[in-house]
Amino acid sequence: MTEDIPTLVSRCLAGEQAAMRVLVESHAGQVFGLCFRMLGNRHDAEDVAQESFCRALRSLANWDATRDFAPWLLAIAGNRCRTWLAGRARRVKTSASLERAADRSCDPAVDDLPEALEHALRRLRTEYRQAFLLFHEQGLSYQEIAAALDCPLGTVKTWVHRARRELAQQLIDSGAIEPNARALRKV
Repeated sequence: MTEDIPTLVSRCLAGEQAAMRVLVESHAGQVFGLCFRMLGNRHDAEDVAQESFCRALRSLANWDATRDFAPWLLAIAGNRCRTWLAGRARRVKTSASLERAADRSCDPAVDDLPEALEHALRRLRTEYRQAFLLFHEQGLSYQEIAAALDCPLGTVKTWVHRARRELAQQLIDSGAIEPNARALRKV
């Protein structure tokens, strides 16, 4: 991208379609990646990512140009994912017993660590998963995540720490990794 974000946003606010396309294309990978990791389904992630961009473009006038753009955009995407997950929880309540049975029969094989990790990530609390993914996958600092999620810095650190602990424990419980007490203390 040859243009800085504030200039690009100004052009978007002026209604330039080309600027909107550049803004979306330059952040599409990050937004889709976050949505996919939070939702665990490609189709749902595509829908929520698109909805996130629509919401962001409608709200561009509210973006504070003194702050980084990516954390603001990722916060919108994370919020859309949480809203979608809450709606999904209401929609699937009637089929909860079938889903639990499917989860038990689809536990990842011990020798498939990436699949076991995906399974464990889906089982984390939404806040933990979002903070974990923003830190480890998107490379945001704790401070940037706190700003993006509009929560205290200590809360973000706690969420990332708890996500690590829960992921490690789930991977041990599933047999995907061997327990190592010394390594767990460092997590």
